[in-house]
Amino acid sequence: MALPEVRLLQAAIAVARDLNFSRAAERLHIGQSTLSKQIYELESQLGFRLFNRNHQTVEVTDAGRAFVEEAREAILHIERGVASATAVFNGADEIFNLGKSAYTDPFLVSSLLSIRLPLFPGMKIKQWSNYSNELARQVISGDLDAAMTTGVPETPKLSLLRLADNPFYIALGMDDPLAQHREMLLEQLRDRNWILLSRHANAYLYDMILFVGSGKNVRPKDIFHVMSPEEVPELILEHQALAFLPRSAAWRISRDGITMRPLSEPQLRLVTNLAVRSDTKSRLVKEFVRATSRKIDSLGLKSQARLPLTRS
Repeated sequence: MALPEVRLLQAAIAVARDLNFSRAAERLHIGQSTLSKQIYELESQLGFRLFNRNHQTVEVTDAGRAFVEEAREAILHIERGVASATAVFNGADEIFNLGKSAYTDPFLVSSLLSIRLPLFPGMKIKQWSNYSNELARQVISGDLDAAMTTGVPETPKLSLLRLADNPFYIALGMDDPLAQHREMLLEQLRDRNWILLSRHANAYLYDMILFVGSGKNVRPKDIFHVMSPEEVPELILEHQALAFLPRSAAWRISRDGITMRPLSEPQLRLVTNLAVRSDTKSRLVKEFVRATSRKIDSLGLKSQARLPLTRS
């Protein structure tokens, strides 16, 4: 069987992300009918359906979920190859591949992108975006030099430098009775409709929210799952729901009748780390970690190293 073209992989990834052909087509800058034809072409080549769809809903099949996960990896490697070759062609001495999630605080991202290493004056930083659990796996496999991860459990395979420790934020309607509070307690969310980022985005955080809630006898009336914060406002307004989000994501949708409040729950924190392989021998990576630690300290943010990297 011939391998699918890159444009078909990108089409499947976009539809799986948005679960909406119109929005996915806009993201790809093509017509919706063109996108539909590309998905049909891809499914015909593969011999199975990637999506179940009708006029109102789009769902990813189990086979589609497995395919899209690997398709993302394929696109990532292609982009990385092109970027690395281009950087070398343009005279960069070293390429530092840094991962981040779409929900990483932009301030942290810009802070790390501003790092310069005296020992590597020609270093260029290339960004890669993915879910935190996937970023951690890519660091372990060596596909990334480092990644900013949030809500990833510790493992001996990774060395972690703490960058930030923040609460969840609850996005809700401005007319919701809970909006009168400056912060929220988990107990106040009992028997309400909750909006959670899909478990696929971060299984650890998803399970932790339900686990901590269950321990306090706090359970939702119903759960709505989303792939991106942009899906949240409609659900909040239609179902009087409450969304658990990182601050940057909650801030992006705090408009048109939506506001946000921090969740005061010590067991539910969003800890963001710089993750690198614990057995790395790369001097570039070690220098970047040390420079990051100095940068975080200079910004007055709390940092805490785990499995510290030794000088070679």
